[in-house]
Amino acid sequence: MSLIVRDATLEDASAILAIYNHAALNTTAVWTDSPADLGSRRDWILARQQAGYPVLVAVKGADVAGFASFGDFRPWPGYRHTVENSVYVDERHHRSGVGRNLVAALIARASTLDKHVMIAAIEAANTASIALHASLGFAEVGRMPEVGCKFGRWLDLVLMQKRLDSRVRP
Repeated sequence: MSLIVRDATLEDASAILAIYNHAALNTTAVWTDSPADLGSRRDWILARQQAGYPVLVAVKGADVAGFASFGDFRPWPGYRHTVENSVYVDERHHRSGVGRNLVAALIARASTLDKHVMIAAIEAANTASIALHASLGFAEVGRMPEVGCKFGRWLDLVLMQKRLDSRVRP
């Protein structure tokens, strides 16, 4: 079955919500303890798109196997050429190339939008995501011990960075 990465539509919001809520309730990929609702996911998709940022889905057959996006790294103008990515893969499609294809598509899209750097902020125990990003040219640039908490324990954050092939000038 082939994989298609495309721009998300509001019709994808339910599938995105299911993947996001699984991560929120069962993993440390999302540092929240509460599930989102369909309205908030639709609002998130629209807000990203209205800001000029992509929301992508990876589709296998009729299934949304994952989604990804990027947005502002920080809100101040000096960071306007830096974005932070997020990628989530349905657990049934882990280690099948979905994440790799989504992140590669984000990198390509960011370059066309004249972004200079992409950041990934990953919980330190998520070695699969760290390895995925490293394989796509991201380098670890920092570790922040115990900056978050979930499931009754402290979480460490790994920051990874990739300089993009853009022609943007400061």
